[in-house]
Amino acid sequence: MATDSLPNDTELTVSELSGALKRTIEDRFGHVRLRGEISGYRGPHSSGHVYFSLKDATARIDAVMWKGNFARLRIRPEEGMEVIATGKVTTFPGKSTYQIVIETLEPAGVGALMALLEERKRKLTAEGLFDPARKQLLPYLPNVIGVVTSPTGAVIRDILHRLADRFPRHVLVWPVRVQGESSAGEVARAIAGFNALSPDGPIPRPDLIIVARGGGSLEDLWGFNEEIVVRAAADSDIPLIAAVGHETDTTLIDYAADVRAPTPTAAAEMAVPVQADLLAHVAGLAARHRAGLRRTLDAYRNDVRGLARMLRGAEDALAVPRQRLDRAGERLQDKLSARLRDHHVRLGRFAQLLARHSPQAELARREGALKQARSNLVRLGPQIVARRAERLLATTKLLQSLGYHNVLARGFALVRDAQGLPLRAAKGIEPGVRLEVEFADGRLGAVAEGADAGAKKPDKTVRKSPGPGQGDLF
Repeated sequence: MATDSLPNDTELTVSELSGALKRTIEDRFGHVRLRGEISGYRGPHSSGHVYFSLKDATARIDAVMWKGNFARLRIRPEEGMEVIATGKVTTFPGKSTYQIVIETLEPAGVGALMALLEERKRKLTAEGLFDPARKQLLPYLPNVIGVVTSPTGAVIRDILHRLADRFPRHVLVWPVRVQGESSAGEVARAIAGFNALSPDGPIPRPDLIIVARGGGSLEDLWGFNEEIVVRAAADSDIPLIAAVGHETDTTLIDYAADVRAPTPTAAAEMAVPVQADLLAHVAGLAARHRAGLRRTLDAYRNDVRGLARMLRGAEDALAVPRQRLDRAGERLQDKLSARLRDHHVRLGRFAQLLARHSPQAELARREGALKQARSNLVRLGPQIVARRAERLLATTKLLQSLGYHNVLARGFALVRDAQGLPLRAAKGIEPGVRLEVEFADGRLGAVAEGADAGAKKPDKTVRKSPGPGQGDLF
């Protein structure tokens, strides 16, 4: 290979080339202002730094914002927000890419903020956070009022002064920043903190919350448009008045609050009535109550007087009942005398019946009957005994003549089954059944065989049997 064809360029390492490019870009583009749309925004990294991109219709550039600069932002970046970023362009050798290190970030005009505000308003409206049905009524006279605002501004002084003029109340101030990157989180935590207080705790729970701030630009009031503040206001169990900015300023917390006040001073006026007016109103009600009570008592008094005139005197009212009582007493005496006579007559009849059926009379009758029976027994006893002895002897002879033992003595036998019941016929007796045969001189056990077993041909000789058969005995 020809030596004149070899390149004469100085060899560089990758690090040397990356460093040269970094210096060139940083020298050429020291500080720039870029207008673009935020893309790929995911919030702060665990380190506190923020990474995203800026893009327009045809290009994209990576962006990084260090933690300190991000904390000083007045408006939190959001996906799709059009912004103007100020910073310096540099490279990142580890990936051979270039990026912008942003120092400040601001919306690209009021129009961009308004578009973002309308988009957020539509989103929260769709979730129902601004539904009028969620609104709570304000207490007529709260005992404790919680105020979320800056402790050093004119707003808190205006609120306290107005409350002192109208109706002094116990006021709790939760100090917050009302502008800047951290203001939204502080306001949301203050609202949640008031709701978390216990009514019986060392710090009383407010009956009403006022979130207040003075006027300012859209960027100054932007913290009250953040979702975290709007959701905290919507979730508050304590009625909440939003008094942010002047009468023409509108933020999203105004829609989520139960009542929107045009100014912080107006919020104080909505919170409590005028004490003097209230006292005058109560005094007027008391006067009307006393007048009504007097009229009612006068009417009752007139009614009682009219009824008293209609009533008769005690003597007149009791005259007729007295006469009725006297006549009833006379009739009662007559009735009692007649009833007593009737009972006397009935008692005499009962005494006669009792005398006839007394124990002494009944005992006398029974003694007479017993004497008569004894006399009859002495007179007729031997005859009756003799007749009954003759009847018993005749019955015994008849029993002996008819008993089966006499039949057994003549050569017959009595067959019984296993239960001791007499059998009258061979039909129906199964072979193998145990039997008992009784003779005149004793009993024997037997087993039944078949009907034809050991049977002999019948003798054609006719046997006369004038006497009764065994079956005729039963």
